Order: sequence, then structure tokens, then C-alpha cells
Amino acid sequence: MPENERVQDEIDFTSPRGRLATRLSDVVGHRWPAEVQAIGVHGSLAHGDDHDSSDVNLVVLTYRPGHGPRPALRRVDGILVDLQVTTAEEGLRRARELTPRWPLEAERFVTSRPLHDPHGLFARQRDAHLGRLAEARPLEFSGLARHDWEIAAAAHARAVRLAEYYDTDAALVMMAEARLHAALVAGLLSRTYFRNQADAVKRTGLAGADVQELSKILDAQAEDLTARGRPVDGTLKEFLE
Repeated sequence: MPENERVQDEIDFTSPRGRLATRLSDVVGHRWPAEVQAIGVHGSLAHGDDHDSSDVNLVVLTYRPGHGPRPALRRVDGILVDLQVTTAEEGLRRARELTPRWPLEAERFVTSRPLHDPHGLFARQRDAHLGRLAEARPLEFSGLARHDWEIAAAAHARAVRLAEYYDTDAALVMMAEARLHAALVAGLLSRTYFRNQADAVKRTGLAGADVQELSKILDAQAEDLTARGRPVDGTLKEFLE
């Protein structure tokens, strides 16, 4: 069965989000027929569990940079649409790239569903991403995790200081950042990706962690990173190397 036909059994094209995604795909394809190579969706539509508060995450792959529709984020008929545009070549490069935000970026490459993809570009991105994961060394992931740990620890320290000054609102913002990056550490060390930021802190048990609990979690992560050969503290010589 062709991939596009198989996907149509997974995406609910009868929902308002599904119908809007189809309309957008048709308009983009007709307006830029010589520029667009593929159009797909990710997020809740791709997972088949969209609901009234869901948005539409549309990805357009073009032949040339700067051509085709412009990236946009706005509401259309009351539904938030996130239109991402990149070349097929750049999309493939990003699929092979590992960054500290990998637990939040991988979902797009693994679960994107095509609306128009005659050359199977989204499947190529998925295979390229999975291939990159298969060849990645453990030290690569622990190095990325250390980056997120440093951000989490700094945000946690700021939250503690702000709480001491009774700046509760600012402390809450810093705690949210600390929880998220601690969740990214957990995702990188276990090679687990998440659907979004809320999913990350929920699945790692960090959503309700208070200052003391988060401090213990960060200490445990620091010990884990040290055991994996990526200590969070070191000498100036090690820093420059």
C-alpha cells in the first residue's frame, strides 16, 4: 500500500484540524507547484489524537531556500497553525543532527506524516534520523546532556535566590526552565524523545518537583554524568579542550 494511502487511515481528516491541514496543503501545492517537494504534518494530527485545543503543525519541504510559502505562526479559522518551511536538503541535514534539544526535536522526524510526498522524503528523513541514532556513541549523548544540566542547574540556583528575595513569579519561571532542562537530561541519557515540553516534564516525573526535590535530582544527574565520563565541573584546561 502506498505510504500516503496508509497514512490516511491514521490522520482524522474529518476533524476541523484535519480539514484545515488538507486545505492548507492543497493551497500551498497549487500556489507553489514548482517549488514544493513535500508537505506533511506532525504533532497531534500525526499521532491521530488531536482534539479541540490542538493546533496544526504543517511542514513544507521545498527545492530551494527562500522559495515557496513563508514560515508562519497564526490562527486560521480559530485554529493555531504552525507552518514550517525548509528545503528537503536542509531537512535531511537536520534529521542527522543531534543537539541538546534532541528529546524535543526527534518527534518531528520520527512521526511526521505526509499529505503530499511523491518521493518519500519524510520517510527518508525518518530513516536518516534513526540511522544517526544507531551510530551515535554514548559519549555524544552524555555530552549533550551535560549542556542541558548546566542550564538546569543555573536556573535552579536563580530560582532559589529569587525565592529568598520573595520574587515568587520570577522564581516560578526559573523553576519551569530548570525542570524542562533536567527532563532533557533524562531524555538524552535514556535516548527518550518527548512530544512537547509538557510531555517531557510529566514523563520524567519533574512536573511537580519542588526546589528541594529538583536539587536532589540534579545532584543524581551530576553523579551519573561523571560516571559516564562527562563531569559537570572541571578545570580551566578541560574547559578549553
